[in-house]
Amino acid sequence: MTSKKFIIAGIGTEVGKTVVSAIVTQKLKADYWKPVQAGDLHDSDTLKVTRWVTNTKTKFHPEAYQLSEPMSPHAAADKDGVHIAIKDFTVPRTDNHLIIELAGGILVPLNHKDTNIDLIQHLSFPVILVINFYLGSINHTLLSIEILKSRKIKIEGLLFNGDVNPDSKQVILEMTGCTDLGSIPKIEQHINSQVIDSHGRFLNI
Repeated sequence: MTSKKFIIAGIGTEVGKTVVSAIVTQKLKADYWKPVQAGDLHDSDTLKVTRWVTNTKTKFHPEAYQLSEPMSPHAAADKDGVHIAIKDFTVPRTDNHLIIELAGGILVPLNHKDTNIDLIQHLSFPVILVINFYLGSINHTLLSIEILKSRKIKIEGLLFNGDVNPDSKQVILEMTGCTDLGSIPKIEQHINSQVIDSHGRFLNI
């Protein structure tokens, strides 16, 4: 088996990266890793995905950094007296597929020099970009894609999460030439393992 390794990035915060990461992880029976967790350590994204993913193959790898405050990683690290160094991120060893979920958007600072895009380049895996629609989301999407392309980072494709604006989706795909990996409908009910498993059918991965 040729293992697939993808970085799940978003056009901003609160676009549904964790839910999407769980759906992709469950569909591929992949391993999951979130390199940086800032805040909510009692109910971290890794713990959420662990609850939602039910296959017996997935392994959940520990975060490289656990930060106590729900802030931008650079600020949370400063408060904890920690320095996040790009060179210290080591990809977990696995023969399985691997889903890597970033903390925040493409240019969220990890320290006072490096941002998530520097981590993406360091890890050197294709990006799945998560998009949801709100006023300004086209701009945020095009900016995210533009900077990924400027760094020659491979974009595996776009995943649309929540209520889809067909006109916005069409223009994004036309202007970027990116692959449409599917549209996940808005999850109205409580998120649980059944919901996560059933929504895998919406993905073209």
